[in-house]
Amino acid sequence: MIVDQPASIGALAIAVARQMGLDVAYLPGLTMRRLADLHPGESKTDARDAYVIADAARTLPHTLRRVGTDDETLAGLTVLVGYDSDLAAEATRLTNRLRDALLHIHPAAERLLGSHIHRPGVLELLADAPTPTALRQLGETGIATTMRPRSPRLAKTLPGQLVRVLDEQTVVVPGTAAFGPVIAGVARKLLGVLDERADLAQDVEATLEAHPLSEVLVWMPGVGVRTAASLLTIIGDIAAFPTAAHLAAYAGLAPVTRRSGSSIRGEVRSQRGNHALKSTLFLSAFASLSDPTSRAYYDRKRAEGKRHNAALICLARRRVDVLYAMICDRKPYQPPATNPAPEPARAA
Repeated sequence: MIVDQPASIGALAIAVARQMGLDVAYLPGLTMRRLADLHPGESKTDARDAYVIADAARTLPHTLRRVGTDDETLAGLTVLVGYDSDLAAEATRLTNRLRDALLHIHPAAERLLGSHIHRPGVLELLADAPTPTALRQLGETGIATTMRPRSPRLAKTLPGQLVRVLDEQTVVVPGTAAFGPVIAGVARKLLGVLDERADLAQDVEATLEAHPLSEVLVWMPGVGVRTAASLLTIIGDIAAFPTAAHLAAYAGLAPVTRRSGSSIRGEVRSQRGNHALKSTLFLSAFASLSDPTSRAYYDRKRAEGKRHNAALICLARRRVDVLYAMICDRKPYQPPATNPAPEPARAA
């Protein structure tokens, strides 16, 4: 059975097909649109879409993607990781809205609070005293008292700095009072989203522990609970990728060769692939720079003249080989053994 939506409306159909013992695959939306352009006509109907899907399954089976297994743990992780991504996007939106409002009424305060904007104590403070006037009325002692329950360490240093910064601006920007309820409301929403995401992280970790590959993945430098869960849900069944090179190509990390005659030769970065997997592997490679082996490879690529992002993509591609072997062999990451220095030759 071939579907064009493996989730949402297609979930029930896939479950029924699996219960009947049928193989299930899906045709990605972008691929389907390109294949539809090869057929005559410009109409967009369900019947035409079904014909395009059926024709692709018959003549171009390599364009199909396998639907992940019916593993209950992976299904649960997919739901939790998807919701966590939604919360992360919402937190980013609220953070940008909050910082923009602070920048509008008091740029110096925004510079100070911006680096601590996700700290619960700071959000509690902005929810209670959202304007410069309200913060001045609290004073250093009141600010510390408000922050201390959620951010005790920061409450020792930030209040004094904030009071001094507030005194640097004597001009009141028009509309400051109207920004008060906005800042307070956004701060409360952001605090709620961050708290919900922290609770969700515990559910993700508990669900991940039930998967046999959890202990394998978290051993790799730069891979934490959220990254491991994302890798498992995006990759799915590793058997769908015959080699590590196939997995790298699926992630869009494999270079694309451009060659025409004798004048155009070279390799460029792929613009295709699974963007979610590519982003996860890229950020994981960046987080792994504290590992000596990863740092040495990154430094070598920089010495070859590659820029930061290009060197990280090279590192991510190299880590795909290791990740693929770990998943296939179900063995934790083992750092490469350093070769001992050769002993000096003795004189005859």
